[in-house]
Amino acid sequence: MSWQLTHDVEEFRSAADPYLAADAARHTILLTVSESLRTGGVAYAGPVRFGWWRETPDAPVTGAFVETRPYPPFLGTMPARAAAELARTLGDAPEGHGAAPSAVRGRVADVEAFGAAWTARRAGAGNAAPYRLSGGMRLFRLGGPVPPDPAPEGRARYADAQDLPLAVEWLTAFAEEIGDPPARDPRAMAVARIEERRLLLWEVDGVPVSLAGHAPLVAGQIRVAPVYTPPAHRGRGYAAGVTDAVGAAALRTGADEVLLFADNANPTACALYQRLGYRPVEEYATAELA
Repeated sequence: MSWQLTHDVEEFRSAADPYLAADAARHTILLTVSESLRTGGVAYAGPVRFGWWRETPDAPVTGAFVETRPYPPFLGTMPARAAAELARTLGDAPEGHGAAPSAVRGRVADVEAFGAAWTARRAGAGNAAPYRLSGGMRLFRLGGPVPPDPAPEGRARYADAQDLPLAVEWLTAFAEEIGDPPARDPRAMAVARIEERRLLLWEVDGVPVSLAGHAPLVAGQIRVAPVYTPPAHRGRGYAAGVTDAVGAAALRTGADEVLLFADNANPTACALYQRLGYRPVEEYATAELA
């Protein structure tokens, strides 16, 4: 039983592709992050590393993670024993593979198995502080799309080059609002989304009032992110309109699954997505490590 670590995205995808594709919805983060690195669509602020787990050297991959610092490692689905072994592996990562993490993200079951093993390991070294769960998120999958009722005023359109300054401003504001670190190059990120027609605006009388984007199609799935309405325009249904529009745009690309994450601390957003036809798939969280 062992974990293999690498900074090489092609090595990771070569080893892990069958495992990732077998449950593309639950592996949406690993798929979209690795695909963006393969295509050069995103420049992350810090070093990137990947890992995959095999029960034996000849067994199929049954666990994986991706880490894009300053974000914590994001865990794919894995057996509890793999999560426990990963806690040891990341705590003792060889030189050149980065510092030990202060947190991990993933399905609740996986981060709890990791956190329990991490806590036990630290207790053996004289640090008995337990891990703590935070940042609860829910993964949703679009079933049958349900247009917002009542329909909000306005219409959706793809962002274009003239919208670039606004897109940079709103993408940056969204990251700040959810507590994410700033993108290394928000302008380049916005340019890529606009050029690839992955960014929609909702506008009223020609004035943009809300924004939604989606990740590229990979392994049959597309993840909607972000959805952002500036505070001055909230409470008027614009987020519902643009979320419905971006889901329809994702389906037109040929996606088998359209996904999104919602913050459990935002019941308004969770309820909205369900009214639009999204159905809960899995609970996710962050394990804060002592």
